[in-house]
Amino acid sequence: MMMEKIREYLQLSEDVDDGGEAPRVEGLVRGRSFYEDFSLRGIRVNRVVPGFISCTFKVPLRLTNRDGELVNGAIANLVDEVGGAVVHEEGLPMNVSVDMSIAFLSKAKLGEELEITSRVMGERGGYKGTIVVVRNQKTGEIIAEGRHSLFGRQASKL
Repeated sequence: MMMEKIREYLQLSEDVDDGGEAPRVEGLVRGRSFYEDFSLRGIRVNRVVPGFISCTFKVPLRLTNRDGELVNGAIANLVDEVGGAVVHEEGLPMNVSVDMSIAFLSKAKLGEELEITSRVMGERGGYKGTIVVVRNQKTGEIIAEGRHSLFGRQASKL
């Protein structure tokens, strides 16, 4: 059921300036807000399977500093959003971030294409852990690696 819902959300939208080339992740598990539209606009989803999401993202001017580098806060937001999306279960409230640890290993420049992958590392009860890797798609260089812990309600087994 969740995979069908994700596929429905990934349909192309005409109101975003990404050229209509590929699906985007905004609105994947929540309604759109100004914040999410500003920070997530342009993310294209390449693959969604249970426990794994792969996206690409071209670094936009709005998320760079004066040196043309993607700001660390934008990377943290990507880790939070994509890490949360991979563990979301349809019909349940969003999971709450408990802890997030990010290693910033390199810089991403304006216009570079990034690959963002999120994988579920494990779960115990309502607690889930994910790992999110942000890398330069052309060179393969890892820009950042984030570990994201979340807590949420479990689906009923009845």
